[in-house]
Amino acid sequence: MNKVIEQGTSRTEGDTHTLHFTLHLPHPVEQVWPVVAGHGDGLRDWLAAADTFEPHLGGAVALRWLNTGPDGEAVPGRITAWDVERVAEYTLEGFHGRIRFHVEPYGERGTTLRFTNEIRGDDELRRDCLAAWHLHLEYLAEALDGNPVDWRSWTPDRFEELRETYAS
Repeated sequence: MNKVIEQGTSRTEGDTHTLHFTLHLPHPVEQVWPVVAGHGDGLRDWLAAADTFEPHLGGAVALRWLNTGPDGEAVPGRITAWDVERVAEYTLEGFHGRIRFHVEPYGERGTTLRFTNEIRGDDELRRDCLAAWHLHLEYLAEALDGNPVDWRSWTPDRFEELRETYAS
């Protein structure tokens, strides 16, 4: 993996953590949007399988994490914000919380992706989620370049490495 993703940041109020990443991608919005908004296999290439995906406000979504075994772990939720080619937000059950992608043009043909994840839990969960999202955003950059992640060969090595960088 040769994509550099800048370190994410977080803000904590009580047991609620808001994680932020900003990426400047060398791909146009028209290419980035379907990959973050769940069209076709877009999400599967870097995040999770979208077993259910109704692309409208209030629509159902179920994401199946493919790094947790051959069948993955499905997490249901709802689409809580939807503005075509601009904002896709999913609120999932459990610790995954609210996941928001905001895309906008950057330069001549690039895209700025502002990612936010709001979760509730302790500091260990905050650190785990920062590392996990950092890794998934590396996978996103690779998938946009035509190199989707091979979930069958996934190992936690890179996640553990990233987790250490978020220790402080």
